[in-house]
Amino acid sequence: MTVADTASMLIARQPIVDKRRAVFGYELFDRSHSTDAHTPAHDVALVFSALAHTGSETLVGQFAIFVHSTHNSLAGGHLDLVQPERLVLEIEGIAGDDPAEIEAHSHALLGLRKRGFRLAFSQQVLDPAYASWQPLADFIKLDLAAIDTMQLPKLIQAAQTRTGARLIAEKTETAAQYEQLAGYGVELFQGYWFAKPDLIKTRLLPPSQANVIQLINLVRNQASTDEIEQVLKKDAMLGFNLMRLINSSGFGLTREITSFRQAVMLLGLKKLFRWAALLLTTAGAGGASPVVGSTAVVRGRLMELLAAESMSPEECDASFVVGVFSLLDTMLGMPMEQAVGLLTLQPPIIDALLHGNGPYADLLALARACETGDAEAFRHATAALHLTERQVSLAHLDALAWADTLVE
Repeated sequence: MTVADTASMLIARQPIVDKRRAVFGYELFDRSHSTDAHTPAHDVALVFSALAHTGSETLVGQFAIFVHSTHNSLAGGHLDLVQPERLVLEIEGIAGDDPAEIEAHSHALLGLRKRGFRLAFSQQVLDPAYASWQPLADFIKLDLAAIDTMQLPKLIQAAQTRTGARLIAEKTETAAQYEQLAGYGVELFQGYWFAKPDLIKTRLLPPSQANVIQLINLVRNQASTDEIEQVLKKDAMLGFNLMRLINSSGFGLTREITSFRQAVMLLGLKKLFRWAALLLTTAGAGGASPVVGSTAVVRGRLMELLAAESMSPEECDASFVVGVFSLLDTMLGMPMEQAVGLLTLQPPIIDALLHGNGPYADLLALARACETGDAEAFRHATAALHLTERQVSLAHLDALAWADTLVE
């Protein structure tokens, strides 16, 4: 998979519904490549893109996520970045039904179940060769296009007898099929009769490759939270991706994370390393000009320095976040209101970014005035903040110098 492939991915999602036609979950498909070209890397990219999705609409919300997984991808670090209860891994059978291979993979599948992941299999799991997998099945998908209608009752009875799995009637295309299968005790359905897959284009903002590598090295060396936070602060896209991931529904947190320091401490070094390693595959891809990211970093640092004159440390952190995210609309290529909606931010930060008011608004206006040379806006913001021109000029020089040292 190339860098460009993971920076932009076309994901199809199809709902899996219950007998009341209420959504139970979504199956995700990577439509960025042909089915024949599927590799373990595609499994990783699909889950990663779904978690860090930066599109304008929610991809899966709070529903279960069903994804096809090759056996080689099941040990991937991407599974450490999602709440296990949210993910259903669709497991393929073994070519030739080789007994030794089936037995060898059963241990890995059992390990995934113990970690909290749910497993889905096709009707192939009901074959005698897969007896060791049958107790591991949480779901069995019945492919109606591949099953003789006359064999359905026998197959469903076998599934209900040999496993505790819930049955999903896949490729349900008519009301008659639905009514027949519901009568047999099938609880979940997927197919064109309910909804065709809809396509969603996801994007991952590509940070600097050098910064991602630096982050990886710091984590491997068990650097302090302060050192790691500095790397996140110097790359607007890196920071955005982390905040987007840790506040995603797939991560499973119950409280809002609003600062880089919180994100680092909550994620932990192991998961931070996994995330950075996966993000490395997207580094250096297309997107906004690097100049935009550099400008955002300077803004953030300038606002942080000026806030220190009169604000608390927490407010200084928030000032940095306002500055570094103040160009999100340009970096993402979407309106600021839409871009801000992708993140969980404190109301004062949102007020500054969207409405130009609140405790950080004058700081942002002053930072912009320093860039544009707008003398009137500069004077107004400086007076509102009770700062002198010398204080602002020195802080601006400091911010520019700080940003320069970060890219050396």
